[in-house]
Amino acid sequence: MARLVSGRVQAVTLSPVRPREPLPLEPGEQRGLDVVRRFGTVGSLFLALGSLGAGAAPVINPVQEIPVLRLFTRIPTVSLAIAISGMGILVLSWLMLGRFAQPSRERLASQGQLARTIALWVLPLLVIPPLFSRDVYSYLAQSEIVHRGMDPYVLGPAQALGVADPYTSGVSNMWRETPAPYGPLVLRLGGWLAPLAGNSIAVGVLLQRLLALAGVVLIVWALPRLARRFGVQPATALWLGALNPLLIFHFVAGAHNDALAIGLMLAGLEVGIRRLPIRVKGDTPPPLARGELLYIALGVAIITLGVAVKLPAVFALPFFAVMVARRWHGRLKDLFVAGVPMALWFGVVLVAVCFGTGLGFGWFGATFAAPGLVHSWISPSNELANLAGVLGISLNLGNHTSALVPIFGMLGYAVAVAITVKFLWDSFKWRYRPIIGLGVSLGAVMVLQINLQPWYLLWAVIPLAAAAGTSRFRVAATVVSAALPFLLPPTGSTFDGRPYVLPFAYVAAIVVCGGGMLIVRRLAPVLLAKPSPPVPEPVDAVS
Repeated sequence: MARLVSGRVQAVTLSPVRPREPLPLEPGEQRGLDVVRRFGTVGSLFLALGSLGAGAAPVINPVQEIPVLRLFTRIPTVSLAIAISGMGILVLSWLMLGRFAQPSRERLASQGQLARTIALWVLPLLVIPPLFSRDVYSYLAQSEIVHRGMDPYVLGPAQALGVADPYTSGVSNMWRETPAPYGPLVLRLGGWLAPLAGNSIAVGVLLQRLLALAGVVLIVWALPRLARRFGVQPATALWLGALNPLLIFHFVAGAHNDALAIGLMLAGLEVGIRRLPIRVKGDTPPPLARGELLYIALGVAIITLGVAVKLPAVFALPFFAVMVARRWHGRLKDLFVAGVPMALWFGVVLVAVCFGTGLGFGWFGATFAAPGLVHSWISPSNELANLAGVLGISLNLGNHTSALVPIFGMLGYAVAVAITVKFLWDSFKWRYRPIIGLGVSLGAVMVLQINLQPWYLLWAVIPLAAAAGTSRFRVAATVVSAALPFLLPPTGSTFDGRPYVLPFAYVAAIVVCGGGMLIVRRLAPVLLAKPSPPVPEPVDAVS
């Protein structure tokens, strides 16, 4: 687009669509927000109490020494029902809260209101036993190995610490002799925290949860800023990404270090593009802004720290390079000029981290070796391998399932790489925003590996929450995020061998959640009323 100024043609930079400024909630809606916030807090308290008997408690459980609370360890079936009830209440609260974050509404909850809601729902889960997974005990054992001056990428917990060591006793059997598959940064941080825990496994779990909480804080900080840049309502991004039940259950209650990796990845993208102009295809690129290159370098460095926690964060770098190349003229030459220095700087920072932590480069081999040890029943690649194995048996070809699993796993990675290359090219050609390409690529990588876990989907949902403004994506992500947590009940319960316990716990949870919803309907009918007519959503902008 151009205009005539003093007889000369001057280029005009197009103004991409910004999200509109929503109106504050009305008094009735504010009351509904308060009710749903308290209802979710009750669910979080239920989950916290249930975790005392249905969580992945350490072998030497300190709860056994606390009067009243130790009762939950003796009634695991009831504890399981309480925990699942808490999960159901939190999910229902999240779904009801979503009505105040729909971008089509004229009035939306503010960022501050949603941030306070996150704090209320997370607070009771900071001091509980880990839920849904025992991975945090592996983090503790590997951090203790680092603290004692041994190499966690050569020795597993049983080999380095001994089978009788308290840190080894909490680790799942399949990981006791397996080297650490995590990056050197998170293990060095854990090694520094290890002396603070001493011999207390419970304190160690709390310290590891603080590392995960740091990642959650980074996500809460970066998401609304990225969303505003990409034309998505910040409230919508916070609700779908930061208040997501998968995040609360697995990043906070489960204390997974994926939270820190994703938080650093998002923070790096936000810092890196902070000084980049917001452009649409066809804009004339403006001159470099003051400090633009410095912020790009800082962004790459922060993303590299995320890679030094978990390797999938590396996918952000090529899409970041596409963002920078499109900021200039969008030519292949620009992609080369942007990508090569960023790759070199990434290598420098990563080498500095590897040497600075004293752990070297052994984590690369361990990272690629560990995923093949777990075969998840929710993984499409793994289930296709199992189906092919059953077909082979039915055709009298023998049982070759064990051989087919790694083959389908490699095919899954190949498909994921192809999807990544496609979305990189399409993003470079302005068909998609690069951050949407990043989310789709991470989703393909996570879903198509044989060790898929529920929280892996957050690698895709969180970046997409910042940029994907379509209602179709929000509906799909909402359904998956609400249903998937219930496929993996809290671990540590003693219902093994008694299959009736889990169905009874779910039935009890349905009754409790139903009663809670009746109370919510009485206190705030607006939460279950028919939504008001939507206002037109802005046209999706490419930036």
